[in-house]
Amino acid sequence: MLVPGQGRLSAGMPEVFASGHAAASDWQEAVRSVAAQLGDLDDDDIGFVYVTDHVADHLHDVVGFLAAATGLDQWCGTVGIGVLSNPVESFDKPAIVALACRLPGARAHVFRSVDEAVGRWRQPESGDTAGFGIVHGDPRHADVLDGLVRLARETGSYLVGGLASSRAGSPTHAGGGAGDGLSGVLLSGARVATALTQGCSLLDGSHEVTRADGNAVLELDGRPVFDVLGERFSGARGSERPVDPASLHVALLIAGSDAGAFVVRNIIGIDPNQHAMLLAEEVSRGDVLMFCVRDHEAAEADLRRMLQSLKSRASRPLGGLYFSCLARGPHMFGAVNREMEIIRDVLGDVPVAGFFSNGEISLDRLYAYTGVLTLFRDD
Repeated sequence: MLVPGQGRLSAGMPEVFASGHAAASDWQEAVRSVAAQLGDLDDDDIGFVYVTDHVADHLHDVVGFLAAATGLDQWCGTVGIGVLSNPVESFDKPAIVALACRLPGARAHVFRSVDEAVGRWRQPESGDTAGFGIVHGDPRHADVLDGLVRLARETGSYLVGGLASSRAGSPTHAGGGAGDGLSGVLLSGARVATALTQGCSLLDGSHEVTRADGNAVLELDGRPVFDVLGERFSGARGSERPVDPASLHVALLIAGSDAGAFVVRNIIGIDPNQHAMLLAEEVSRGDVLMFCVRDHEAAEADLRRMLQSLKSRASRPLGGLYFSCLARGPHMFGAVNREMEIIRDVLGDVPVAGFFSNGEISLDRLYAYTGVLTLFRDD
């Protein structure tokens, strides 16, 4: 059975967006449906395509078919455990989602590697200024994290995107072929608004790490970590709702960032021998952490908060790209399609494409358990 897509927005708008989404018994049937939904496209458009891992071995074939069927040559994309559109999520079957964008006044540079992107941006005749990048990474590539920082710094670009997630291969595609580590497109002059949802609610108060050993936190605020944990969570304080230990995480403040930016990490265990709390991240003396709860209630509330913030900055979104952690979707929201139904509830019938990733990219950092939504604005 095919899952229908969203079709094309009005050609009278300053930017034209077309989207398609199909799930089928085989990838050939799915890609034919997506191509039909996209229709004829201009060769100066830029396209994004995401496939489920059932189609991982055929990503480049999918792009080739879409290019031939629509007339659009420039595609970027990768593979995910699931793919998503507005308001459908597809898992465990051959499924494809695509979004084609025409961005008058913007310049798009597709790249297959960080070296290629940086080299192109450094050319004096390019005339490009600080921009915006949509990137896809191969989590098996050793330099993908360093590549994020280098790409953002040397091109002056704000990056969004995700790492491939797959039970098979983790290919990426950019331009006419496979990406190398980190690939995608850099946009100069594009009108966008982007935001990140961490899917959690912060508990009151922060703590300074005063003694640590690798990923083991031994003291907080000069006190044994077990004393702090016992005091805080033997019973939730009056200002906090009851805490399920399985939903408890830590939020590590990012040093030097504005607006109290943080990354959330798992508490992976308690070591009674060291009297330590073990985190899925190494920490150092002087780091600041907060406790937070990540569950269905917190995830939905934070997603709605993020969407309202974006809506205030992009009141007439033309289309969007959404990169959500593979641990979100039905695992965090309780049912297939629920995460995307919330997005439609707030934003309406906006063409959106994306995938469930193995790590989400915002600015120059890699996050987990998050959703990163970018909207193309009609100004």
